[in-house]
Amino acid sequence: MKQAESVSDFYNRLPSHAPTDVPLDNAGIGHINVFSRETCAVVSPYSRRDFYKVSLIIGKGKIYYADKWIQIDRPALLFSNPVVPYSWEAESEQQSGWYCLFTEDFIQHSERVTNLQDSPLFKIGSNPIFFPNEAQLKELSTIFKKMQAEMCSTYPHKYDILRSYLHLIIHEAMKNNPTTNFHAYANAASRVSALFLELLERQFPIDSPALTLKLKNPADYATSLSVHINHLNRSVKEVTGKTTTTHIASRIIREAKALLQHTDWNISDIAYSLGFEYPSYFTLFFKKHTGLAPTQLR
Repeated sequence: MKQAESVSDFYNRLPSHAPTDVPLDNAGIGHINVFSRETCAVVSPYSRRDFYKVSLIIGKGKIYYADKWIQIDRPALLFSNPVVPYSWEAESEQQSGWYCLFTEDFIQHSERVTNLQDSPLFKIGSNPIFFPNEAQLKELSTIFKKMQAEMCSTYPHKYDILRSYLHLIIHEAMKNNPTTNFHAYANAASRVSALFLELLERQFPIDSPALTLKLKNPADYATSLSVHINHLNRSVKEVTGKTTTTHIASRIIREAKALLQHTDWNISDIAYSLGFEYPSYFTLFFKKHTGLAPTQLR
C-alpha cells in the first residue's frame, strides 16, 4: 500500500478543491476544511490518510474500509481516521452531501484530554458508518451548511465554532449505534493492533507530575499484551502502516505539547513524567520530532 495521503496530496489529487486562501495551518495549529460532495471523485484511491474525515454521503456506492466493504444505498455518515485505509466507489451519478477533513492538531488544539481515537466512531475496530433517519439527516445537513458558511466568515473565533460543530456531529451520531453489517471481519493482526492502540491511549493523559509513564517502549507493550514483540511490531506495521515505536513517540510528543501548553509544570517535571531519565534526553527527543526546543512552545 502506498504512503498515507497527506492534506497536500489530497489537494493535489483534487485541484478544484485546493483552497486559494486557506493555508495548511489555517487554524493556527492544524487544518480544517469543508466541501460539498457534488463534485466528489467517482472513485477515491484505497489508502490511509494522515487526516480525519467526516462525510455525509447522499448517493449510492460502496465504502471499502480496512478489510471490509459496505453497500451505501441510503444517506450515510462516515467517520474515517488516519490509521485505517479506505476508499469510495460511486454507483450513481447523483452524489450530494458534504464532508469535513481536519487534522488531529486542529481538534487537539484547545482540549488536551480529547482524543478522537477514543471516540466510538473513530476508534480502531469500530464500525464507522451511521445511517441517519430523516430527522437526523436534516439536522446533520444543517450543521454541515453552517460549517461551510463559517469557513467563509471573518469571525476571529470561527475555528472554535467549527470544533463545536464537529463535536456536535460526533455526539449526534453517538446517540445511535453504528451499523454492523460489514461483509468481513478483522484478522488477528487487526485485533493485536487495536489492542495496542487502546492500551497506548490508556496511558494518557498524565494529570500530575507525580505520575510517570509506565509503558515506554514496544517491549513494555508486548509484555502487557502477552504477545511476542515481533508479532506486535509486525501487526501494528501491517495494519497502520507505522511502526510501534513511531506510534509511541507520536503519542508522547502529543502529550508533551499538551503539557507544555496547558500546564505550568517545569520542563524537568514534564520530562520525568513522560519517562525520560534526564531532562536533556527529553529535550533532544522533542527537538528530533518537532524541530523545536520545548521552551519554544511556551
